[in-house]
Amino acid sequence: HNIKRSDNLDAASRVMLPPNSRRGRDLRLAIESYRTFIMGMVTDSLQRKVIMDNFSTQPSKRSKKKASNWEIALFEGMPLGAVVTMFTKLQNDIRYAEGEVLHTLINNVDVGDFRVNQIKAYVIPNSENVVMGNSYKANIVLSAEDSTQRPNIFVNGRLLDPSRNGFFEAFASKPGTFPVEGYIEMRRGDGSLQRHPFSQKYTVVEPMATVSNTLMNVLYAGIDNKVSISVPGVTDRQITATSNNGSLTKAGKFWVAKPSRPGQECLITVTATMDGRSQVVATMPFRVRPLPEPRPFIEYKDENGLTRRYKGGVGFRKSILLEAPGIIAALDDDLLEVNFRVISFKTLIYDSMGNTLPENSQGSRFSDQQKKQIRSLTRGKRLWISNVKAIGPDGIEQTLSPMEVIIN
Repeated sequence: HNIKRSDNLDAASRVMLPPNSRRGRDLRLAIESYRTFIMGMVTDSLQRKVIMDNFSTQPSKRSKKKASNWEIALFEGMPLGAVVTMFTKLQNDIRYAEGEVLHTLINNVDVGDFRVNQIKAYVIPNSENVVMGNSYKANIVLSAEDSTQRPNIFVNGRLLDPSRNGFFEAFASKPGTFPVEGYIEMRRGDGSLQRHPFSQKYTVVEPMATVSNTLMNVLYAGIDNKVSISVPGVTDRQITATSNNGSLTKAGKFWVAKPSRPGQECLITVTATMDGRSQVVATMPFRVRPLPEPRPFIEYKDENGLTRRYKGGVGFRKSILLEAPGIIAALDDDLLEVNFRVISFKTLIYDSMGNTLPENSQGSRFSDQQKKQIRSLTRGKRLWISNVKAIGPDGIEQTLSPMEVIIN
């Protein structure tokens, strides 16, 4: 410094203090502002104490007795050489503070980042099975990983085994929709933990297979035909079906088709909702036939209490016949359970002279006169049941084939 009189005691006060100047006060305020700014970027307690001491604007205890504030204590009556030395120290303190802040900032640039040492490519498909007419969709991504540490993965409240590298497996014990929720916990470079939550769901469907006999694709008109409709990989709620002949409605796990026009083909069209859009997945044709003609039976209990049906043509005990309330009409087929209602029938016997003795019943029960006829029959005699009229669920009245009862 080119200072001619370093022992001058008035120069510093004339330049820095009132009434000639307020530079001393401005310097104090600038130091306090700079100190606050620097302290906001320093976290180490030792460094903070050094900076606070270097940039303190409080007069010392000895100076407080003579001066009212920092600038008067520092510049009033102070030799010019000492003031210049103080300014040099202040410059050095500023450089020190800046160096400490830069060191702290550089060390903390990536302190919260995750360390990775390998990059992998993954294909994450929406589904590995695609129905024809739909699109294969997948996310192709790059994954940055750290082979030196594994994240903690919590799924549905449980920690996955780290050795499985994030592989999750859940046993599907029942159908329905189930959640996959949790979070991935990863340690940062500074040792802190960060959580990344996730939420997903999956649907379990029952195992299914469709087996059909194409020669027997038959529906019967006027009755409820139970139909099984399923689409692999699609839940029941995502399936709809329609029919062009009669009605088709959902009933539990099955569908009920009720064709109205026999002889006309019935087309059942199946639509499934996949990937957010509806798509026709199948159209199945069925032949529609009228119900087979039922035949009359006499229903009775055998010696074991089991219900049996007598259809005539062989010997039948008169005592069992008298216990029977009447006749029924049913299909001679165990595969179809169809209820018919008998509305009338006629019985006929021959007397000893060969004369016919007919009796009528308005309903399905034997009338008193018909019961009297039966009591009069002896072993080997025959009772003819004819003109049996019955109505099925299709509402069509039919006249059934006659029935021959042989008294045993």
